[in-house]
Amino acid sequence: MVTVEFLITSLIVVLVPGTGVVFTVSTGLLQGRRASVFAALGCTAGIVPHLLATALGLAALMHTSAVAFQVLKYAGVIYLLHLAYATWKDKAAFAVDRAASGATAKGLIVKAVLLNVLNPKLTIFFLAFLPQFIDQSASPPLAQLLLLSFVFMAMTFVVFVAYGLLAHAFRSAVIESPRIQSSLRRGFAAAFAGLGTQLALSER
Repeated sequence: MVTVEFLITSLIVVLVPGTGVVFTVSTGLLQGRRASVFAALGCTAGIVPHLLATALGLAALMHTSAVAFQVLKYAGVIYLLHLAYATWKDKAAFAVDRAASGATAKGLIVKAVLLNVLNPKLTIFFLAFLPQFIDQSASPPLAQLLLLSFVFMAMTFVVFVAYGLLAHAFRSAVIESPRIQSSLRRGFAAAFAGLGTQLALSER
């Protein structure tokens, strides 16, 4: 079930910077602490479809079907490049910390969910990752899979919130420097473009 090995491995996986981390950190810097929590929530929710696919056996189809994998992959590439372009073109000054409106919160969550939903490698990752920690002699495998998935998602949310709050801690210095703001926007745009390129060139 939930072993020390699973917790350690999951923590390492969650800590490694990826698209979700870049999005959460950029949101924490550009829009503040509250917005970064919504971004972390959306990234975590975006894992659900991949976990369901794994539980229902759809991940096996994704793994064997080159067409299904390529379609989802390039949808993800296009979305990442769109984020890169939007971040690069956004010239507005960084907002002072304020409560995000309902519309803003909803928009952030939708963006973050799409970011993870359109990453086919997540489904294949869970297909290879979670079964390693299922004890066939214990409770039903599906129950174990759901429990491990819940723990993994909880860890993801906590770590991503921590990333966002850490980014928010540096906002005061950033807000006071238009040059730093410009450099960060270009850096985040380049990161999204780089991640999109990496996904486009990936095989399995």
